[in-house]
Amino acid sequence: MIIIPARLNSSRFENKILVDILGLPMFIRTAKQVSSLDKVVIATDSQKVIDIAQKHGFDAVLTSSSHQSGTDRINEAANILNLDEDEIIINVQADEPFIEKEVVQEVISRTQKMQNEENTLITSCYKEVSSELADDPNLVKVILDCNELAIYFSRAKIPYNRDHSEDVKYFGHLGIYGFTKKSLNKFCSLTPSIHENIEKLEQLRAIDNGFKIAMTKVNSKSFGIDTQKDLERALEIFG
Repeated sequence: MIIIPARLNSSRFENKILVDILGLPMFIRTAKQVSSLDKVVIATDSQKVIDIAQKHGFDAVLTSSSHQSGTDRINEAANILNLDEDEIIINVQADEPFIEKEVVQEVISRTQKMQNEENTLITSCYKEVSSELADDPNLVKVILDCNELAIYFSRAKIPYNRDHSEDVKYFGHLGIYGFTKKSLNKFCSLTPSIHENIEKLEQLRAIDNGFKIAMTKVNSKSFGIDTQKDLERALEIFG
């Protein structure tokens, strides 16, 4: 199941998930992008969002307005829906209206392969980015071990290229996450961690608590829309 967390309010871009994207509200455009892969459910804190979702043929679940993250929101939705412990749940952000379905399928496939690994809580994906893009703190970077398990995520440019080598590769993290219902519950039961609070990256909670995040490399031109400027750039590229 794909669950899209759709919180109405956004500090940087008010009501952004309702913004028109080529004739559809942003979160509906996102849902339609991935609806051929699996059942899609919208998890939201707004009755208005539920009404719009249902109008467009999508199921929606009303969740608490107090959640601090989309992961907590989809966890509540998964519990409300009483999903099986082994159900694979993919978290696709509502502000990814141009996400390629092939990218989400890669995360689904990686999650299926890793679902019996007790110490792996999450799967996600990354793409190679330029050194210039890696300078942007809004683009989260990830470094990996030889098994494509995440070592660390940061808003800083990692790894640090001390010798200014041209061979250094930088990997940008895409905020699509795969869980089983069991691993999602486990992750949300963990206390927010030191590095999570410093970087404001919730996935670091898993690493700080000794769990693994399995990554998969993808090709993607998509990016999350956090600001009006992002929206303008996305429409220029994809519209």
